[in-house]
Amino acid sequence: MKTFEPRISMITLGVADVAAATAFYQRLGFRRSSASNDNVTFFHMRGTVLGLFGRDALAADAAVEPTVPQGFEGVALAHNLGSRDEVDAAWDFAVECGARPVKKPHEVFWGGYSGYFADPDGHLWELAHNPFMQLDENGHMTLPE
Repeated sequence: MKTFEPRISMITLGVADVAAATAFYQRLGFRRSSASNDNVTFFHMRGTVLGLFGRDALAADAAVEPTVPQGFEGVALAHNLGSRDEVDAAWDFAVECGARPVKKPHEVFWGGYSGYFADPDGHLWELAHNPFMQLDENGHMTLPE
């Protein structure tokens, strides 16, 4: 029987300038792997890898036509935190590091607290505190069965 295990090993972001995007993520505190080179950067994350690859090169690798981002791309990366204060601190720090503020953290309709910023290429990051979901000792969200 064939199966597909539901997990993500790596998230690759297509970027306009690998060096500039790498510098931004390093300012945020991401740790660059020695496996990186001028064309691709790999960052250590807890259980996942973040990759930065030229946008056109990523499109070529996937055999799709590259497009120019026109705004919202339909994807947001989320970083869940243990409290509202942690969300505020992370959002302020991201903006200090060069992130573009998109939506300042505030109470949201579902009972949590979240805000959004964009990296230099427009990739959205949500910073959120969800009081209904626990984080484990590694900061991973745990879901009820």
